[in-house]
Amino acid sequence: MCMASYFRRGKGYRSRLLAYAMALATIIVTVAMTQFPKDAFDAAVMGLNLWWTVVFPALLPFFILSELLMGIGVVHFVGVLLEPLMRPLFNVPGVGAFALSMGLASGYPMDAVITSKFRQGKLCTAVEAERLLSFTNTADPLFMFGAVAVGMFGMPELGATIAIAHYLSSFLVGLVFRYHGRTRDDYRTDSPIAGAGHGNIALRAFRALYNAKIQDGRSFGQLLGDSVKNSMQTVLLIGGFIILFSVFLRIIHAMGITTILTTAVAPLLNLVGFSLNLAPAIVSGLFEIDLGTLAAAQADAPLVQKVAVAGAIIAWSGLSVHGQVASIVIEAGIRMGPYIFGRLLHAVFAAFLTILFLGPAEPMIKQVAVPVFFNTTAHSMPFWLTRFAQLTYQLGIILATLVSISLLYYLYQNMLFAFRKRLLRR
Repeated sequence: MCMASYFRRGKGYRSRLLAYAMALATIIVTVAMTQFPKDAFDAAVMGLNLWWTVVFPALLPFFILSELLMGIGVVHFVGVLLEPLMRPLFNVPGVGAFALSMGLASGYPMDAVITSKFRQGKLCTAVEAERLLSFTNTADPLFMFGAVAVGMFGMPELGATIAIAHYLSSFLVGLVFRYHGRTRDDYRTDSPIAGAGHGNIALRAFRALYNAKIQDGRSFGQLLGDSVKNSMQTVLLIGGFIILFSVFLRIIHAMGITTILTTAVAPLLNLVGFSLNLAPAIVSGLFEIDLGTLAAAQADAPLVQKVAVAGAIIAWSGLSVHGQVASIVIEAGIRMGPYIFGRLLHAVFAAFLTILFLGPAEPMIKQVAVPVFFNTTAHSMPFWLTRFAQLTYQLGIILATLVSISLLYYLYQNMLFAFRKRLLRR
């Protein structure tokens, strides 16, 4: 009884301490903004420009599209087709492949939006949502091939190395997290997919689509209106976080806090044998992905180390993205702890694989042809229209590839089962 009382007092003390620390930090940042008004204003304008010119036109159509596809039942249809692939590999339902595909095509925080919708629509359990969020938080391929490899490093040939290491390490995180929360697994669900029945996989997929549409019950006009409204709210929320963290980063830099953090990071770099000149990049990347990767590219350090740190920063994705993800998934009751651990694991895997691919495995990586849907060549159309066309094409290619693999595996399993059954009869 005394022990329980002790733990309760300890928990209450930590809660109060956290509340006081948050209040103090908020006051310090607010006062600092009054001391550095020009820095705060310039950072806010920069964040607003980034959101308006890149994030808003790139993500809004996909947010609306994902809402429509879920309401119509297409996601449920694809979920049944991809169940044979996603369940054995990552221990998540087949609809998880849709979140994976959207994340691969358009980058973060698209995966968080989709996963949150799945949880709210009871297409996955809470632990399945945590597993899914841990490995579908991937960067946009156009960012890695265009902005990082070409724009920051000035070496287009690095694009394949960075992207392959990023996506392969993401899948490795998914394989690790398939064992996460096994004691909390509960495959009973009242989703339309669960009620699709048994038998031919194609028939089950069409049945799931129909059940989902009936269960949704909205007319197409109402569904379209709801999709636009919800998507606008989400993209405005993301814009707010981009501006907030842009200002926050500029303020802590003006206050000299980044210098203190750089000194703290130096021993870790010494431990792994990396150049100390990469410390500022790691500190910047801790908060924001673009600033961190740019600092890594410009650092005075060996190329392998610079690319490895950039790969780790891209995998980590920054507290700015984590804030966006938290604001999106909190309504669905998805815990952030497993997500953060997944990001750390992804960063470690990405750095290790990058070093491997730029070392012993470099000849093999050089022979890898860049997929056509990673093309970053500018067109005569406006940037946002070109980007939307490219992302749509990428999404179609990724989904078609995953569905093909899933169906082939499903056919293989059926043939194997029939063969074993025939042997038993003999």
